[in-house]
Amino acid sequence: MRELCRSILLAAGTAITAATLAHAHGDVAPQPINTDALPDVGEDWLIENPYRDMGQDVWDKAIEIGASGFNQNCARCHGLGAISGGLAPDVRFLEAEEYGDEWFVERFRHGYTQNGITKMPAFGELLGQKAAWAIRTYIETRPDDVQVSERTDELKALRDQLSGWAQGDGIPDPDGMIEELNAIAGDIETLSGAPVADSVAYRAARQIDGTSASYKLAAETLTIGLSAAH
Repeated sequence: MRELCRSILLAAGTAITAATLAHAHGDVAPQPINTDALPDVGEDWLIENPYRDMGQDVWDKAIEIGASGFNQNCARCHGLGAISGGLAPDVRFLEAEEYGDEWFVERFRHGYTQNGITKMPAFGELLGQKAAWAIRTYIETRPDDVQVSERTDELKALRDQLSGWAQGDGIPDPDGMIEELNAIAGDIETLSGAPVADSVAYRAARQIDGTSASYKLAAETLTIGLSAAH
């Protein structure tokens, strides 16, 4: 897996054209990210993602903050949801362990320049280490989009059922719905090897608390997530 990941990243990086990337970044400055809600990780840069093993609440918050940071600073080249369109390496394949972390943090801190042309700006000094690891957490938990697509019909049916419950139609069975969503979520893998994928099924299941408002929120999560996957 490590050598495959290395080959994919190097091949994708080689395929990047200087003119296209220069145009993509241009004079756009990195956008600061509010990381106050995340635990401090010290001043010295780490080589492994510290938020990976700090518990569920920290993990969830890192994904939330990392999603915002990625969409503001990385998506223009690495793609929405980190699904690369070929302009830059598909970072979802970076292994969720030390090797992948080292590669990520090196590029994040110092950027990447080839033949005097900046292909990736340096984010480290402005955004800082907490932002780096939040974005890393978001990236490594991206679900396999092919596997999500394969469950689209099931997820749409559950979405419609949730929408009906939110409007007072039918008899809600929140525990049964959570079980079904978690069963689907358990079959969706990450491409990084991380044990849990932050899929739309996973997120929707965690939003359901037996209230009409939660059914509406979970239905919206599924609608938006499935739309983004296509």
